Amino acid sequence: MNPSQHDSSQGTSQDRLQEIDPKTPLKKGSFKWIKWLLLLVVTALLVWRFYPHAEDASTHSKSRRGLGNGGPVPVTLATAITEEFPIYLNGLGTVQAFNSVLVNARVSGQIQEIRFQEGQEVKQGDVLAIIDPRTYQAQYDQAVSKKLQDVAQLQSAQVLMDRDKSLLEKNVLDHQTFDTQRYLVAQLEATVKADDANVELQKTQLDYTRVTAPISGRTGVKQVDVGNQVTVGGNMANGASSIVTINQIQPIYVAFTLPQQSLPEIREPMLARKSLQVTALDRNNQTPLATGVLSVVDNQIDTSTATVKLKAVFDNEDYKLWPGQFVNVRLLVGKHPDALVVPTEAVQLGPEGSYVYVVGESNTAEMRPVATGGAEAGLTLIESGIKAGEKVVVDGQYRLQPNSPVSTASAKTGSESGSRHHKTP
Repeated sequence: MNPSQHDSSQGTSQDRLQEIDPKTPLKKGSFKWIKWLLLLVVTALLVWRFYPHAEDASTHSKSRRGLGNGGPVPVTLATAITEEFPIYLNGLGTVQAFNSVLVNARVSGQIQEIRFQEGQEVKQGDVLAIIDPRTYQAQYDQAVSKKLQDVAQLQSAQVLMDRDKSLLEKNVLDHQTFDTQRYLVAQLEATVKADDANVELQKTQLDYTRVTAPISGRTGVKQVDVGNQVTVGGNMANGASSIVTINQIQPIYVAFTLPQQSLPEIREPMLARKSLQVTALDRNNQTPLATGVLSVVDNQIDTSTATVKLKAVFDNEDYKLWPGQFVNVRLLVGKHPDALVVPTEAVQLGPEGSYVYVVGESNTAEMRPVATGGAEAGLTLIESGIKAGEKVVVDGQYRLQPNSPVSTASAKTGSESGSRHHKTP
């Protein structure tokens, strides 16, 4: 064998061993092919993973636009109409008793009787409780006896003064003796007047043993039982003085607050001596409880909250309002005679403000920006943007795009919507 051939075959064998030797580093070209292969595999997996979702999203977008099959979007329409629209101011109120009195004992003593039931309606002057009157009866009798004694002394002194006056006129009695008797009469007259005052005082104290209702109203929970000691001044070590609280709830007040910006709308009707209607609603702001009139506007604005305090009075004949109850308050400050209104569900809120979809004779939806006012009973006041008689979409607008074709199989008019929704409390 040729030595050169032997060297060549030996070199080839070594090269092959080098190719299969795992410890031998690979060439740079091999790394490029591996990278490209991995990239193609990853790309294929991503396309396979997300392609069905992209197709679904496209289908969903088409269905939202109502253009999946190129057909019109079914919608419900209402007609914008003009009608009288009420203007309300809304606030949160608290029910307060028209008058509230804490009945206290005015003299100390032991409670002998309780003459009312808790929660009972009482009239002014009704006896609520009896305090042991024996001590006060004795003091009254003593004062009367003292007065009778002093009256007798006065009468005796007056008789002597009349006699001394006759003797003085005959120059039988000196002036000094007559003056002494005259001053004694004056002193006794003053004593009798003091006795009259003391008798009146003791009579009053005796009357206070009969605790009476100062106002007509409903009693609350009694705060003392028979046999307990009541003490004037409420010294709890010796006994309490409170007996019961009486609240007058027919009529009744509702106190509430409104922002100071609302004051001009309230002040103008009141200066014109117009009665402003106030409606009290439940906590859900759905069910009217009672209707009354505004009675008081506070004479200053609360600087800490920038609100003004108001009070409304209610007859409360059915007792739906109760002291301490929280209610929603609606103050009717006026009415817009020719307001343009649409159902509230027709008004949508977008990035640039409120808008409605208007459908014309071509049965295509036009997005129209609008300026809105208040909302009441399912209707919204439109200040600008549309005209009376135009058709607005009230159902199905979420599937619409500007200039989308529509079908109006189930249409309704704005007047029908208003008659169904617009019920002013």
